[in-house]
Amino acid sequence: MLSQHVTAYLEVRRALGFDLHESERLLRQYAEFATARGDSHVRATTALDWCAQAGTLGQRQRRLRRVVLFARYLRAEDPVHEVPPGGIYPRVPRQIMPYVYTPEEASRLVGEAALLLPTGTIRPHSAAAFFSLLFATGMRVSEALALQLDDVTDDGLVIRRTKFRKMRFIPLHETAREGLAHYLDLRLRRAGKPPQHVFLNFRGDPLTYRAALDAFSTVRRAAGLESRGRTRPRIHDIRHTFAVRALEACPDGRDRIAQHMLALTTYLGHSNIADTYWYLQATPKLMRDIADACEAYFRKKGARS
Repeated sequence: MLSQHVTAYLEVRRALGFDLHESERLLRQYAEFATARGDSHVRATTALDWCAQAGTLGQRQRRLRRVVLFARYLRAEDPVHEVPPGGIYPRVPRQIMPYVYTPEEASRLVGEAALLLPTGTIRPHSAAAFFSLLFATGMRVSEALALQLDDVTDDGLVIRRTKFRKMRFIPLHETAREGLAHYLDLRLRRAGKPPQHVFLNFRGDPLTYRAALDAFSTVRRAAGLESRGRTRPRIHDIRHTFAVRALEACPDGRDRIAQHMLALTTYLGHSNIADTYWYLQATPKLMRDIADACEAYFRKKGARS
């Protein structure tokens, strides 16, 4: 029963334009946990017990937030469902400091991806092309996984499945186009045209999010990439690295900086330019550049007064 409620809830929210990959994963887990306890409706004690099983405070809070929304939706139609208290766990910072890969680390990561097992399959070629494209474009992992053959054009990539359901176009550097074309040629010879997804697993099926994470964990360890203090390298930090490097290349001058930030916001598919400005704090170089610019501004202003 709860599993059916989850399906109906997800269908309604997706019809409103929400991308619910993580919500579906967590709510399916909750429904399985609750059903095993004999629950046919949402019970607050069961929900809190399930949330408490998560390993970190942030994970517990994410679980609870999704169950609360789910329970409110169900209770609107049937008061037998209980809404768990939402303030059990304190809020954690929404953003964590990203791990910014050096060019040498990025090269090692892609190189190790090309050595993945099993040899003789499409997997190592697919993984190397996948990570290379993430570094070259800064696109989201979900966007890269959703790429279809028809989305690859002579000028760049058509991103249809975005976080906010807004289609956009990503131009590619010549080297990125050549690398992707080489992979697609090999993919056609190894796997044939079907399926339509660009990136495939070793069986020739579409690469999944879970498989991409597993591949990243393997190549990260093989490349010797370890945590820097409290910052641990993650697959999503490839996108963060692209944004930070793009900001480091920002031209001088207020008008040119504003244009650069707006272009980067559009390119990355951010819904708000504030999401792009957040990356300014990601590296010492960016913070040093900001401090130098502020110092120069106030010195110039003081000289005029």
